[in-house]
Amino acid sequence: MRFDYAWLRSALGDGPKRLVVGLGLMVLPVAAFIPPPEPLKLPPAVPTPNQSSRKMADPRIERLKAFFSRLHCPVSNLADEFVQAADENHLDWRLLPSISVIESGGGKAYKNNNIFGWGNGTKGFESIRLGIREVAYRLGRSPLYRGHDSAGKLRIYNPDTRYAQTVLTVMNRISPNPRSVAYAIQAN
Repeated sequence: MRFDYAWLRSALGDGPKRLVVGLGLMVLPVAAFIPPPEPLKLPPAVPTPNQSSRKMADPRIERLKAFFSRLHCPVSNLADEFVQAADENHLDWRLLPSISVIESGGGKAYKNNNIFGWGNGTKGFESIRLGIREVAYRLGRSPLYRGHDSAGKLRIYNPDTRYAQTVLTVMNRISPNPRSVAYAIQAN
């Protein structure tokens, strides 16, 4: 003997089906009167005495904008993106902008939204912002680069013996002492 849906239906008839429909019709009017939940209301944030009502400008962003402006770099409006990507990936905030200056003149000459010469300049990105994000992620988190300081990352990035020193020179032109700027941020 086969036990399948057709056998079960013939054995039970339409009784269970009618029972389910009847219960559903009785519950429906009750469910219609349940009020929707109240939206969550959070108390307004109270600033601490050390916080001002306006967000303080990050001095690294201002310094980077000024540097890019002096060189007439088209990516000067992306200074905040460079700093944020560096912070998220534990990189020196001057590294990515310096590579972009060496590889593309800070966005003056590039193709495929690749201002870093990533992948020998053949890698394409959907946008320059996404290129900044991806290169920062790779330099900060890839096993190939992880655990190396900026000079070590640069020697892997481009094995030419002069490349690392050239990028480090640009980094020092952006800010000779990056820690003094970082400490200013932490103090605010």
